[in-house]
Amino acid sequence: MHPYSISGKKGSWFSNLSITTLLIIINVVISILIWVLIGLNLVPLDFILKYFAITPDLILSGKCLWTLFTSMFVHIEPFHIFANMFSLFFVGKFLEKIIGRKRFFWIYIASGIIGGLFFVAGQILLGNIITPGVGASGAIFGLVGVLAVLVPFSRIYLIVGPLLLIIAEVILSSVLHKNIFGFVGPLITVLFILMLFSMISFNRRLRRISIPLELPMWLLPIIAIVPLVIVGLFVELPIANSAHFGGLVIGLIYGFYLRKKFPNKTKRISQMFR
Repeated sequence: MHPYSISGKKGSWFSNLSITTLLIIINVVISILIWVLIGLNLVPLDFILKYFAITPDLILSGKCLWTLFTSMFVHIEPFHIFANMFSLFFVGKFLEKIIGRKRFFWIYIASGIIGGLFFVAGQILLGNIITPGVGASGAIFGLVGVLAVLVPFSRIYLIVGPLLLIIAEVILSSVLHKNIFGFVGPLITVLFILMLFSMISFNRRLRRISIPLELPMWLLPIIAIVPLVIVGLFVELPIANSAHFGGLVIGLIYGFYLRKKFPNKTKRISQMFR
């Protein structure tokens, strides 16, 4: 295991990009392409979901198995890709410098695929095998799992504001009269957009609007998953907790594997980021 470093050899700007940056570019380009194709009515949404998203009943039938891979690069909603790429940028840059390009790439892919399998299993338990799933969240939670093991006491910020708004919108849409929610819904959307812009603001006070919560790395997976699982027991959330959990599990396993294989190096890394 070795820290990521830019090669001294001359190469194209593309070859010198980090894996994290390349993954972000790929995700964004694919998402924009999908939006354009759907927006111009060149490809129907159902086609994208069938052949690129994970649909549990198709997987169980042995069909479209490639979607276990493709789904981690597909995002239908703008916020979905913004939130995932925002997380990937900070978590990915950090982890890639610790474990290197190759290990980073393969744990990302493995976490995404295992997360997809957990999504299928979760939907079976919920009795809903026809709902498709997309997104890089499972892969990103795998990265978080590795970091939780290698640098458990490093401090990181969890942006909880947008998540709270998503939960609030789901709950309010189910309990409020349609006319009342028609007034409340746009207000939530405005606040949501405000939070998104505040997240990338250079003004510290403005960033507080998005409600950043500082946590030790070991606690991040617990806080990011457990509350959503509890809420999901009562209302249906547009969040694939099972995929998150699956990615996290493979990340934790890989993190402990690295600690066992490279005890001295991982110990120094852990002490460095206390």
